[in-house]
Amino acid sequence: MSVAPGPLPETAPRRLDPLEVALEPGGGRLGAVCTVAQLFEVRERSLMSGIDKRPADGPVALLTHGVLGDVQGDREHHGGIFKAVYAYSREVREAYAAALGSELPDGFFGENLVTVGQDTDHAVIGERWRIGGAEIEATCPRNPCGTFAAWMGDRRWGRAFTAQGRAGAYFRVLVEGEVRAGEMIEVLERPDHGVTIADAFRGLEAAQARALLDWAETSGTVLYDTLVGAAQNVLTRSGHDAAFPDRLRSTGRGLGLGLGL
Repeated sequence: MSVAPGPLPETAPRRLDPLEVALEPGGGRLGAVCTVAQLFEVRERSLMSGIDKRPADGPVALLTHGVLGDVQGDREHHGGIFKAVYAYSREVREAYAAALGSELPDGFFGENLVTVGQDTDHAVIGERWRIGGAEIEATCPRNPCGTFAAWMGDRRWGRAFTAQGRAGAYFRVLVEGEVRAGEMIEVLERPDHGVTIADAFRGLEAAQARALLDWAETSGTVLYDTLVGAAQNVLTRSGHDAAFPDRLRSTGRGLGLGLGL
């Protein structure tokens, strides 16, 4: 069982200039593939978390329901098909480290995949990558939780992290396979609706919400349930049609996609 790394010197301010990291949407590689090193006890939530991830020495299997050997202490908000793999850009995490004056090594944010030269926040929802023997699809942003704050040793961390708009991306696994550090990230498909992980994290505008839902319906793509709800709320508030087929929304926690579970 691991313990929290201890309080950081100071919570990130509302805006950190170093986090203005701009990377091209292609041409990146895996800097590391991280798996659970030890379980971290979150006493105030009475759970054991797998947030303590560290680089693996060899290949790691990406499976439909998650990374082989991964652990989620809070299965209500973590895990499932749509949150099978979490990726974060090394450049962004290192910008945090520089701004905070602390060492934040690969895997420190609980990420499975550490990208280099590939901005996970600018991935378009539905964007597909091939890495090694696996193919994955960007599904939704990561929302900071109490476990993340406890791990960082700062109860205000979630608010500071949210203010930066740098959530990192969750992916579902379309083709299971092994990946390892150093392999190239090949962008196979980038949907033209243009709604990025960062857009979803910061809050969609009505035009973005409609474009995303229309794309999903036209392409037959199942979206993460919470993302659909957020898009519909935006459309309803702005007086637009928020209709969307139930068969194309899911929590990803059933036996398959499109079960409405």
